[in-house]
Order: sequence, then structure tokens, then C-alpha cells
Amino acid sequence: MRYRVIKRAFDILFSSAVIVVGAVPGIVIALAVVADTHGSPFYLQERIGQYGRPFKIVKLRTMVADSDDLEKHLNAEQLEQWQQEHKVDDDPRITRLGAWLRKHSVDEVPNFFNVFIGQMSVIGPRAITVDELKWFGDKAAVMLSVPSGITGLWQVQGRNDATFESGMRQKLELYYAEHARIKLDWKIAFKTITSIVKGTGK
Repeated sequence: MRYRVIKRAFDILFSSAVIVVGAVPGIVIALAVVADTHGSPFYLQERIGQYGRPFKIVKLRTMVADSDDLEKHLNAEQLEQWQQEHKVDDDPRITRLGAWLRKHSVDEVPNFFNVFIGQMSVIGPRAITVDELKWFGDKAAVMLSVPSGITGLWQVQGRNDATFESGMRQKLELYYAEHARIKLDWKIAFKTITSIVKGTGK
């Protein structure tokens, strides 16, 4: 309980600071996204949060406006990868600005609104879709026992190399859910900062 109180207090304070400080540059970036994608600057996707509660995650748009038309933009091999991992290597739908936003994790900054209202945490398992729950089998409830995070163990210790198919992503996410502590959160935060500085995000 003490850890949860501290974690929630940190989430509120940190997300508030990011929202306030990032307001002006956020507006500038949003306008650039509109010009780049010819669509809304924000993209909403449904995810499953703590205790199985669904919510809409907010991101900056990094793909063309009609990115949901998968058959139009992806070939058969890419479609198969998307169905399995909900991501595609060298995704042709990503714009040049979108690639930069992803590389520096700027596209996920709007997630701090989700954090502020309590739908997510700064650190936790990657927010997943209903379809992705099946990969966790009878351990799904364990994974959903903690709030989803903007960054987490999977993002800093595997990411593209730790897939659902290999089983490594499940192991990383479940490890965090079962061992969530302040010390582990600080380690993840440090690795996240290092990744952002180096520009190794995807």
C-alpha cells in the first residue's frame, strides 16, 4: 500500500509538470503533425488497463491519416506481423516527422494525460489491446494487477527483440507485475532516460 501511494503521488506530480512545461512546445508539435499527416494531431486507441478496465490511450499521430486501412499500406508479410505483434518493422505508414517523434519517444508525451487522470502510470507494463491478452494465458490477471506504464521493463530491456511469439515479452511484463517496487521503478526510469538521450526508441 505504501508503494502504491508513493507511486500515485509521483505520477500526479510528474505528469502535471510535464503537461504544464510541455504545453507550448506541444501545441507547436501538434500543428506540425497536422501539416505532416493531414489528419488530427492526436490518435486514440483502446487499451486494457489495471483490473481489466478499458481506456483510450492518447498519442501524437505518427502515421498517415488513413493508417487504419492496413490492406492499402501493408503487404502480406507485414499484415501477418501486425496481427501478431500490433507493430511492423519499417512500417510504410510512418511519416518522416512521425519517425523522429517515435525515435525520441515524443509521440507518447500525451500519455501523461492518461497518467494524470489515473488510467496509467509513468512506469508499468506496456498498455495492451484485448487481442494481446491471450498471450498471457492464465497469468493475464497478474499482468493487469498493476497499471499500464508509459515506459517499463519491456521497453528498456528487450523491446523489438522480446516478442510475444518468443515468450520474452510476457516474461518481462509479468516479472514487473510480480516485483513492482520503488527500486525497480528507478532502474527503469534511468534506462528510459538513457534511451531517450541516445534516441534508440521505436
